Amino acid sequence: MVEPFLYINRELSWLAFNERVLAEAMDSRTPLLERLKFLAIFANNLDEYFMIRVAAIKRQIESGVTVRTPDGLSPEQQIQVINQRLIPLSDLHHQCYQDLLPALAQWGIRVLDYTDLSDGDLDYVQVYFKERIFPVLTPLAVNPSHPFPYLSNLSLSLLVVLTDPERGGVASFARVKVPHHLLERFIPLPNPHHFLPLEQLIAAHLDLLFPGMEVQGAHAFRVTRNADIEIEEDEAEDLLLTIEQELRRRRFGAVVRLEVQPSIPPALRQRLMEELHVSEQFVYDVPGLMDMSCLFPLSSLDFPELKEPSFVPRTPARLEDEEESIFDNIRQRGDILVHHPYESFTTTVERFIQEAAEDPQVLAIKQTLYRTGGQGSGIIRALMTAAEEGKQVAVLVELKARFDEQNNIIWARALEKAGVHVVYGVLGLKTHCKVALVVRREEGGLRRYIHLGTGNYNAKTARIYTDIGLITCDPQIGADATDLFNFLTGYSSFRTYRKLLVAPVTLRRRLDELLQREIERHTTESPSYIALKMNSLVDPALIERLYQASQKGIHIDLIIRGICCLRPGIPGVSEHIRVISIIGRFLEHSRILYFRNDQDEEVYIGSADWMTRNLDKRVEAMVPIEDASLRQELVYYLQLCTKDTRQAWLLQEDGVYQRRSPQLGEEAFSVQSHMLNKQF
Repeated sequence: MVEPFLYINRELSWLAFNERVLAEAMDSRTPLLERLKFLAIFANNLDEYFMIRVAAIKRQIESGVTVRTPDGLSPEQQIQVINQRLIPLSDLHHQCYQDLLPALAQWGIRVLDYTDLSDGDLDYVQVYFKERIFPVLTPLAVNPSHPFPYLSNLSLSLLVVLTDPERGGVASFARVKVPHHLLERFIPLPNPHHFLPLEQLIAAHLDLLFPGMEVQGAHAFRVTRNADIEIEEDEAEDLLLTIEQELRRRRFGAVVRLEVQPSIPPALRQRLMEELHVSEQFVYDVPGLMDMSCLFPLSSLDFPELKEPSFVPRTPARLEDEEESIFDNIRQRGDILVHHPYESFTTTVERFIQEAAEDPQVLAIKQTLYRTGGQGSGIIRALMTAAEEGKQVAVLVELKARFDEQNNIIWARALEKAGVHVVYGVLGLKTHCKVALVVRREEGGLRRYIHLGTGNYNAKTARIYTDIGLITCDPQIGADATDLFNFLTGYSSFRTYRKLLVAPVTLRRRLDELLQREIERHTTESPSYIALKMNSLVDPALIERLYQASQKGIHIDLIIRGICCLRPGIPGVSEHIRVISIIGRFLEHSRILYFRNDQDEEVYIGSADWMTRNLDKRVEAMVPIEDASLRQELVYYLQLCTKDTRQAWLLQEDGVYQRRSPQLGEEAFSVQSHMLNKQF
């Protein structure tokens, strides 16, 4: 068992990740509108953090759970350390926004306060309010006959203090929801690229909402609720119906964060806490614009010079001939490795499924879908076409893909209507693997073609996530994929696979074996080396095994974008381990495992991070890269990641990340920029 002092707290490691996101917004080398986008990403990430992670800790506190985390913290202590880290980080977030406003103004982009509007602007917004906003608003009184209203998750509101002159100035309260999900959060003003926050416009016209009353003040506040879906699947006869019911409940889960303006009077602050049943430790002062996830539209303004240069994903040279069948290509010339977003998702993965849908020799298509671009995606259309053409099409839709549940329900039903066999996963497990299987009739019998990747079948995210995919017709991988789909769609207790590493069946055991193998065969004359790229490293058992490998003298490079609970650089424990995090234009999402001893190398790609949930509670799949040239491409890519001095951070022994910088006289090297400009 790993000692607590050797383990970095998971929640603090996540906050450190979001701090690195914020650093991109603060970096003057980042284009201006991209900096605004990173501010929005930081805020959006934090919303999800509270809805899921903080909500789970709060439930533990309320349930009296005393189990400590691997680093030794109780639930109460975790909330304390989260707040100690989060509050100054949030202040920095808002200060960065304020610092960006003058720079944006130099380009004519202004977010104005209501008090700064010109006479012409005032005339314009008064008409705008009456015509476009006033009819949508619903003021809700708060008094003995009107109880405090339910506030939906992530809703932004104004708490309005009123007095009635006819009743001698007795104070009363009302809530006005700021409907920023229905209306524009930033109201466009007559001057191009000038905007006014919606809540300020509403606050300035409250007299129209409460005629005859005197408005004494209006205070913005925002509520975040527990949004994690809890399902007792052994009691859920209809998983689809259960998910729909839970989605309705999500809007009104327990409050896990109350954001208020620092200027709110203490009595009103206390009133909100009482009405929302939230204690002081979950109340946060917001010293400026509330809910900065709303900055995404502003970051999309048409100013190319203030953004990263546009790019067109490449089509691999082998697939440039659109007249050649992709199946003939793979069968005759071997496996294809694709690397998104540098290589096109549309001309590789979508083409693979589309050709399968249209090819009369294809008999069946089976695919897992976790997050897609919706019904308009090329993948979904192709699967519908295949079913309509009479092919056997089976799709496993993961309804529990967090925050995509409603979208998945919609297009799952559309697939069913088109004749696709849709199943919703394995009881008690979330299906996270990314696998597509095509069965084709050819001379000599049936042949199976497989795509297995690290990312979702989603053309939109394939433009902003870095992911790897393998397209192969290897018979053993095809047989494994068939066994995997039989497990997912039917009744199967299959416990062994030929080449695939599948969770929760073989993946954990095989990872442990690979690490133990390197420990046993490492010598000075025949040294081992391990490089692992993933999103998160949390699992205590595998962390302990990595410590053992370091103690044996094995050099280990961990390229971990997000959470890393391993503590590197500890003498006698982890001094041979280096942890690198790359935060840049693209979200580093690929998982690549590399084990080497002398000239003996193994490389795997797949969907699994090294988290206990991925290894034990999800269906994951990783595939070996056996073609020597493809394997070397991935090894070369891992080497490039370790050389990044532009967007890479190094994790220190104390849990703090330090930004890497080039040596004196050297230019900064960005692996993402390099991959955009070089053939993979």
